[in-house]
Amino acid sequence: MMDRKKTGLSLWMSLRNSGRGLVTGCLSSGPGRTFGLFLVLCLLCSCSIPKFIVYKDTLSPEEHINLGVSYEKRGEYDLAISQYREAASKLPIAYFYLGNACFKKGDYDSAEDYYRESIRLNPEHADSYNNLAWLYYSTNRNLKEAKALVERAIRLNPSKRDVYFDTLKRIEERLGQR
Repeated sequence: MMDRKKTGLSLWMSLRNSGRGLVTGCLSSGPGRTFGLFLVLCLLCSCSIPKFIVYKDTLSPEEHINLGVSYEKRGEYDLAISQYREAASKLPIAYFYLGNACFKKGDYDSAEDYYRESIRLNPEHADSYNNLAWLYYSTNRNLKEAKALVERAIRLNPSKRDVYFDTLKRIEERLGQR
């Protein structure tokens, strides 16, 4: 009997601000006591039972990329990065977009890692080489490697030669070669 009173008192203490009438009813004697205790027990159990939520991503990797591009255009780089990460396991080009977003955010170390991963997964993607070269130019480091990277981009995609030549020209000027 003493344990029941302690249990009831502890229930009352924990729920005193909500459900005060129900707990008080449970501690009193009468026909509703058993039902009241049952309700309190159900209430307490429902709060402590873990809830499993199954989340199925309904977006395709391409849709994650498109959503990321939208966020990136609005300057919401963390949201863009989140979307690109969702796509990265199934769509290697996402690493290129991750590099771009990190670069714009000012996280140059991560941008470098993502551009390198993009190059590793898709060695024919010229823009990854050019953007890594631009990162090196912008941070004034690894300029000789930057030059080699942009020269590779020019060989891979001659149709974007003008864009890549701009990067090359700036790197060569900084190296004192022009």
